[in-house]
Formats: sequence, C-alpha cells, structure tokens
Amino acid sequence: MDFKQLETFIEVSKLKSFSKAADKLFITQPTVTNHIQNLEKELDTVLINRMGKTISLTKTGELLYKNALDITNAIAMTKFELDSFKGSIQGRLDIISSSVPRKYLLPGIINSFLSEHPDVTFSITNNDSKEVVSRILDGEYDFGLVGAKHESLNLEYIEIMNDKLVLITPLAFREDLNNFDEISINEIIDQNLIFREIGSGTRNAFENCLKSFEVNIEDLKIVANIEDTESIKELVSLGTGLSFISDKEIVNDLILKRYKVLNLKGSNLIRSFYFVYHKSRILSPLGKTFKDFVLNQ
Repeated sequence: MDFKQLETFIEVSKLKSFSKAADKLFITQPTVTNHIQNLEKELDTVLINRMGKTISLTKTGELLYKNALDITNAIAMTKFELDSFKGSIQGRLDIISSSVPRKYLLPGIINSFLSEHPDVTFSITNNDSKEVVSRILDGEYDFGLVGAKHESLNLEYIEIMNDKLVLITPLAFREDLNNFDEISINEIIDQNLIFREIGSGTRNAFENCLKSFEVNIEDLKIVANIEDTESIKELVSLGTGLSFISDKEIVNDLILKRYKVLNLKGSNLIRSFYFVYHKSRILSPLGKTFKDFVLNQ
C-alpha cells in the first residue's frame, strides 16, 4: 500500500473534493484520481461514492480513513521524533488568516517559532474571518487567525489579541475636529460610507455597534464594499467617503496625513482576535507543536 495513495485518499476524504485535494497536495487532479483508483484496485473495493461533483465515503472507505489517519500520523510522528532527536524539526505549516492578524500578529508568531525551529516553512493565505472558518471546517486548514467568531460546535476559539476600530475621514471633513476627537453616530449617518466585505471581522464589529445605537445598516449610505483595507484608505484619502478600520492600520498614515482619525462617541469598538482550530481533527506532530506554541504564547 503506497503512502502517497493513502495521503491522497485522506485529503479527498477530508475535503470532499478531488480538485481541492490536488491543490492541497500540489499534484494534478488526474494524479489524485489515479491514486484513488489504484488504491481501490489494490484493496478490491470501492472507497468513494461518486455522484457528479458530490462524493462520499463508502463503509469500507470510512474504515480505511480511520486507519489511514493512524498510519500516516504514526509515520509522521516517527519522522518528527527522529528529526527532534537530530535537533531539527522540519515541515511546512499552512495557515489561513484574516487581514489584521495576518499583518500585525502572525509575523511575530512566525518569527518566534522559527527562532526555535528554523527548518520549518510557512504558507500564509489571506481571507475574511467567515471564509477562514469555512475552510477550517472543510478540512483545508487545521487552524487560523480571525477577528470574529462564527460559532460552530466543531471549533475552538482562543482569544490572543485585542483591537480597536476608529473612524477615518477625508482631511477636509469637519475642519472643527482634530485627530481622535469624538463624533456621534447621527453625524455620520448621512455620509458616504465605505465598508469591508460581508464576513469580515471589521464589518461584524461595526454592525454589532450599530445595534447598540438602534440603527439599521440599511439606513446608511454605503457606497462601496471592499475586501482590501489599502483600497479603502486610498478612497477615504481621495474624499470618496468615511470608513472604520483597525487602529493598527493608521500609524504610518497619520505621519503622512493621508486622512483624519476620529472616535465614535458612546461606542465600544474594541474587538478580539482569535486563534481558531477544529476541536476533533487529528493534527500532524508539527501542527500540534505549532498550536501548543501559539497557546503558550
């Protein structure tokens, strides 16, 4: 029984997709199909039900999946212990993160981890908080960093950093106000607003804030929904509208005087960032080492 075939079978089982498994393993989709077919031929059984684009495990597939995890984890643990004995832990960690922790939290974590394990490599993917959670639940990633909780019985969230949202406006907006002065919600309701996309932690935090003011988001003049914070800041600096962003994003821009920064009166725009992972998924030895490292930090 070929180890690569087992590894491919595990990824197809987790991701419920031949194409996603191919992307995860950096091989072609025909290779994935070939691995599964050879495994089924060797074991003389059907492992995967194929119904169009929908796939599921057969009873024998479910049995093999459980044992395949044990086999591959045992091999990985053996290699991990041998590498540790030789003083070198190797491997690649795939992490998915929303934008703010990816920029301002993850680099420090990676740098500290690499100081202890210099032979490890990282792959970082950026998505909004909702998509991060979705891809962890789908099995594409073991863990990630998010700015909003999307509740699931299968997920564990560990708070690791706090953050504050501030209002940024064009420099010409309200010349009677200076940086970090307060402004009321009623004074911005009729203004053009630029928001992050639905599913982002920044947007969720502001929507929750609106509820405390008993204001419906439909009553606001939203002129754009944008994924990229840099694009939002550029639009604000050009006078297109107002927006809310993390106070960690404004430091250099204040020096450059790109826009004005204000606080929203009577609001609690403090939010948390979380390290999120699947409660029951079996991690590789390297993955477990990284998770323990983050939690200890």
